[in-house]
Amino acid sequence: MISVAEAKKIIHDHTQSLTPVTMPLKEAVGMVLAEDCFAGSDIPGFPQSAMDGYAFAFDSWKQKTLLLQGEIPAGRGDAPPLEAGTAVRIFTGAAVPENADTVVMQEKTRVENGQLIIEDDLLEKGGNVRPKGSEMMSGALAIPQGNVLTAASIGFLAGLGIHEVNVYPKPKISIVVTGNELQQPGQPLEFGQVYESNSYTLTAVLQTLHLEAASVVYAADDLSTLQETLKFHLETSDVLLITGGVSVGDYDFVSKALENCGVEKHFHKIKQKPGKPLFFGTLGNKLVFGLPGNPSSVLTCFYEYTWPALEQMMHMPHSKIIARELPLARGYTKKPGLTHFLKGLLLNDAVIPLDAQESYRMRSFATANCFIILEEEGTEYHTDDIVTVHILPA
Repeated sequence: MISVAEAKKIIHDHTQSLTPVTMPLKEAVGMVLAEDCFAGSDIPGFPQSAMDGYAFAFDSWKQKTLLLQGEIPAGRGDAPPLEAGTAVRIFTGAAVPENADTVVMQEKTRVENGQLIIEDDLLEKGGNVRPKGSEMMSGALAIPQGNVLTAASIGFLAGLGIHEVNVYPKPKISIVVTGNELQQPGQPLEFGQVYESNSYTLTAVLQTLHLEAASVVYAADDLSTLQETLKFHLETSDVLLITGGVSVGDYDFVSKALENCGVEKHFHKIKQKPGKPLFFGTLGNKLVFGLPGNPSSVLTCFYEYTWPALEQMMHMPHSKIIARELPLARGYTKKPGLTHFLKGLLLNDAVIPLDAQESYRMRSFATANCFIILEEEGTEYHTDDIVTVHILPA
């Protein structure tokens, strides 16, 4: 068996960012830019009114009334230059006409007999006008390479006229569930059966990363059948997640089937609890995770090993799993030799080890919001001892 640190380094060293692709901006939320984005023109491309009101030349005003001449709605591009001593009705987003430089909001005015009376003692020259290029000048860097595209950045780029971007794509992921004892939720259980939940867990946690499994398939505990299933999905996936069948029992065929498919094994056991029989291998740049069958082990291993690899493939600059050093709210005892990932509850800047820590139990996981990391050779942990905590994404 290898240590947790060794396993994480092996995965990191064998994981590569996916080749960037060009895709529509509307589909790129959550992805990482693979190249800098620049403004193709001045935005706005003209002096623009910031509100509904009246446009005029400030220096010709001198607290006098102004003759009203027409109106300029947003989108009009043929408004004539403004004559001296006049004002024009203007609306938010409209182009301020030539010879005008200031807009007064309509609430600060009165109109009498076609004359505009301005009642704004605080108004200054250039007020309520967005200068040309005030958002971005043509050729300026809009968003640099390596940034995650959020909803705001998508809107910002669209406002610059950009309709497609070069990004690191999402990996194609397949989930293969093994186990003859599994029954689908909603169906009656026969004696000896258990409900299959791992595909539900993995599908849901992938959605937290804005990912979807391209396929979820079920394979019987039979070497030939399993081998054919794995071979097909290795050809069509960037990442293959397998649950169950990775231990050393007579019906655990995953390791042998992967070997027959040409997958290079990098490790198969880790000094940890839960999830000791975790398998990791590669086929070229494709990643293969053989996750243990117990539900708690599956999710623990995914968060600690698969999640970082997926972020690395997508070139994510920061992980959504946050590490902190926090005090224990109560003590805990364990045997030496294995790193423990305890389901915990972070509350009032301290962490509480939850009950039901066994690998087959998900009850504590359903309320946990973090892992409490107890080091390999540690044994006695007391109240207020400082431990490493991995805060899980909601």
